[in-house]
Amino acid sequence: MRHCICRANISVMMLLFCLIFSDAATAEDGIETAGSVIQFVLPASAAGLILANHDQKGFVQLAESGILTFGITYGLKYTISETRPNGGRHSFPSGHSSTSFASAEFIRERYGWSCGIPAYLAASFVGYSRVESKEHFTRDVIAGALIGIGSSCLFTSPGNTWNARPLVGSSFYGVGLTRNW
Repeated sequence: MRHCICRANISVMMLLFCLIFSDAATAEDGIETAGSVIQFVLPASAAGLILANHDQKGFVQLAESGILTFGITYGLKYTISETRPNGGRHSFPSGHSSTSFASAEFIRERYGWSCGIPAYLAASFVGYSRVESKEHFTRDVIAGALIGIGSSCLFTSPGNTWNARPLVGSSFYGVGLTRNW
């Protein structure tokens, strides 16, 4: 059931993605616009998964992660005076990237890789869009991604789904399956 809900949510996200790109083909700043929209689609998808799964614990974890991500990102943004590639202010770190990667990591950790891979692809596109549109330097996007991923890692625990995790030891590599009860 959860995989069906996850796939339905991802299908809606991808439909929005396609609709964005149909307009983006005629818009001069289409990649920037698409990245800005997807920045909001990712947390909305996380919220949709929370609602579909009646996941109150996930709601609290997403909120905690979002608050920490926002605080660190904008604390740094207004403390560190970095100029954007286009000459604007408050370049470091990328808020679009921190929000997107916080949502992607929340989705991955809480609902597994089947939901996490598309979320990470979308978050990566958001980061790309910020560099391509000359709103941020690559370092700004990487810093934003690390802040978002780190914030979600601190607060998010796996949901009641099967998760595949890489296993690395001194003499072996493998994949482990885990499930919380």
